[in-house]
Amino acid sequence: MKKPIALLMCVLFVFLLPAPCFATEDDFFDTDALLTVNTYADLSVNAKAYALMDCNTGTLLAAKNENMQLYPASVTKIMTLLLVSEAIAAGKLSFDETLVCSDTAAAKGGSQIWLEPGEEMTVRDLLKAAAVYSANDACTLLGEAVAGSEETFVQMMNSRAAELGMENTHFDNCTGLDDDTTTHLTTAYDVALMSRALLNVDFIRDYTTIWMDTLRGGRTQLVNTNKLIRYYSGITGLKTGTTSKAGCCVSATAERDGLGLVAVVLGADSSNDRFNGARALLDYGFANYEIFTPSFDPSSVNPVKVNHGETCSVALQAALSGDILLSRGAGAKITQETEYAEETDAPVEKGQVLGALRFYAGDALVAQYDLTAAADVPKLSFLKAIFRIFRSLDRG
Repeated sequence: MKKPIALLMCVLFVFLLPAPCFATEDDFFDTDALLTVNTYADLSVNAKAYALMDCNTGTLLAAKNENMQLYPASVTKIMTLLLVSEAIAAGKLSFDETLVCSDTAAAKGGSQIWLEPGEEMTVRDLLKAAAVYSANDACTLLGEAVAGSEETFVQMMNSRAAELGMENTHFDNCTGLDDDTTTHLTTAYDVALMSRALLNVDFIRDYTTIWMDTLRGGRTQLVNTNKLIRYYSGITGLKTGTTSKAGCCVSATAERDGLGLVAVVLGADSSNDRFNGARALLDYGFANYEIFTPSFDPSSVNPVKVNHGETCSVALQAALSGDILLSRGAGAKITQETEYAEETDAPVEKGQVLGALRFYAGDALVAQYDLTAAADVPKLSFLKAIFRIFRSLDRG
C-alpha cells in the first residue's frame, strides 16, 4: 500500500500548489507604431482643402482644411456607389437584375447617359454608368431600386455617413447637383472616410478602374472622368466631381505593395489642379510610408504546461488584427519577440491570455498581440486523478 499512498499524497500536493501566473494584456506597456506623421505637410496642392489617408488603418497622413465644409459635386456618388454596392453584396440587388427607368431618373440633368422613361437597363450597366461616366440618371435609378425613392435613399446616405463618422457631412441628393441647395456639404476628411469604406467592397474596383467602355450594345460610349486611371501606377479609382459651386474635386485611390491610399482634393480651380494635387498627395504617401503585415507561426513556441488539467498542455495562438502603418524603411528593421508562461493551472479557457507576441523596429515597439490558449482544458477532478493513478499502477 505504500506506493499508492505516496502517489495519492503527490496528487493532493499538486492540486494545492499554485502555478505561476502570467500578466494579462493590461499589464503591458502601450503599443505605438514607429511612425512619423506630418499631417500638415506643405505639398503645394492648389485647392481649398485636401486630405491624404491610409486606407488600411485610417491614419490621416497629410491635410489642409480637412474639416472645412465644401460642396462635393459628383464626389457625392461615392456614397451612392457604397449603398448600391452594399445592397448587391447583401443580395438585395443583383448585377443582372433589370431596372425600369422612372420619370424622376430620366429628368436628371448634368452628366447622364440619357435614359428614357420606361427604358430598361441592368444593374451591372447602371453601376458602370455611375462609376465610370458619373451618370446622374443612372445613380437616381439605382437609388430608387435600393430605397424605393430618391428621398428615402438620401436618408440612407445620411445615416450611413453618420455610421462612418462623417460628422461634417449632409447630403441633399444622390448625385451632387448643387444648383438648388446650400446644405449639400462635406469635407475632405469625410470624403476620405467614405472612400475607404467603398474600397472595402470587393467588386467595386472592377468598375472604378475602367477607362473606356460602352453601353446599349456599343451605341453609348463611356470614358472615365478620372484621368488618373490612364497613367498613375497602382490607381484603383475613385471619383471626380465638378460644379461652379464646388470647383474641381476628386477622390483618388491607389495601392502599391499593400499600401492603399486615398487622396481627396476639394475646391481646385481647374481639372489639372485637382489631378496634379491628387498625384502629389499619392506620391508623398508612397514615398514616405509602408505597410507591415504581422504573422505568427504557432509551431515557433512550445505548448504551455497545464497543471491538474485533463490534458497536460495547451498550444498557443495569436489573433493578428490588420496591417501596421510604418514610416518607409522601418519594415526592414522588424523583429519578433514572444513571452509566455511555461505553465499554468487548469481550468484553461480557449482564448485565455497566456503570453504576448511583440514586434519591434529597432528598439521601438511597433505592435503587440495576446498569445492565447488554442483550446479549453478542463480541470482534472479528484476522482479522475485517482483513476489515473490506479490505471498507471495496472500498466506497471
